[in-house]
Amino acid sequence: MIAEQARLLGVRTVALDPAADAPAFRVTDEHMVAAFDDAAALEELCRRCDAVTYEFENVPGEILVPLCEKYNIPQGCQPLYDSQDRLREKTNARNHGLQTPDFAAVDDEASLREAVRRIGLPAVLKTRTLGYDGHGQRVLRSESDLEGARELLTVPCILEAFVPFDFEVSVVTVNDGQRAVTFPVGRNIHRDGILDLCVVPAAMSETLHRRIEAESQRFMRECGYRGILAIEYFVRGEEIYFNEMAPRPHNSGHYTIEGCTTNQFRELVRYLIGEPLVEPRLVAPTVMKNILGQDLEAAEAVAREGREGVYVHLYGKTESRPKRKMGHITFVGMDLPRYEAEWSARFVK
Repeated sequence: MIAEQARLLGVRTVALDPAADAPAFRVTDEHMVAAFDDAAALEELCRRCDAVTYEFENVPGEILVPLCEKYNIPQGCQPLYDSQDRLREKTNARNHGLQTPDFAAVDDEASLREAVRRIGLPAVLKTRTLGYDGHGQRVLRSESDLEGARELLTVPCILEAFVPFDFEVSVVTVNDGQRAVTFPVGRNIHRDGILDLCVVPAAMSETLHRRIEAESQRFMRECGYRGILAIEYFVRGEEIYFNEMAPRPHNSGHYTIEGCTTNQFRELVRYLIGEPLVEPRLVAPTVMKNILGQDLEAAEAVAREGREGVYVHLYGKTESRPKRKMGHITFVGMDLPRYEAEWSARFVK
């Protein structure tokens, strides 16, 4: 989707991916098949390009450090590095003024019990690196749950206080150092730890909406981050708690392609090529539905119907699995009650 927007702006693209059938290769001008930790291949990618970005947090940050010194990687390494370790990420957020749940490093059973004693239960135990979509984490509600948590303790972990939040939101900001633009805040609804729906605008007070936008922009400025950053927050009443961040276009921001006057991919490309950013505006209330493997046939059927205001994006992944993200559908001019009444029954519950 970055490459598609780049092409619309007259920009040629080269993609590197370890999979020979990576969907991006269908729309880029050139491609390279190589591992994300292949230093020589990454150097060759940088050599071919005027500007380089990443769209996957698990590109090893230490490999990019020397490349940032030699080539134009406008976002730099710092936001990637800060987001790759949950302990580092939470510490950085707290140090820059964002409210977080209480947290503590956990390296073994003894430190887990000490963290539980200090933070209390319920709490969430997470691996510090590589977890996503609910993987690498476990909710601890009582002392008996500690026994089952041992399987996570083979790697460094973090224990976080459980926040009894009302809902989760996410917000995408693009900052070029002179100006920052922020996309409308969306409410995230998960199923089995995976994003299912993003509803925009999120139902909250205008004051809270403005505070989320302002805090996210301030955080980027104070951290010295440039380019794109998505932040997830827990909302409890009028309080917000930093959950996690991603220095890339975010799944919850895919709705912006049709739901806004500009989109997260286009503004990232504008930043990368040095063009002025464009302030986004919401076209209409929008619901984005994530399409996992079990819903692929239903999504294909929706695509054949060609309904007005219904935009089906299938990513072209060659292997479909039940909980693998295969695409998304954006319903423009839709709110959550209407989606639930008219569309939810067509997808796997």
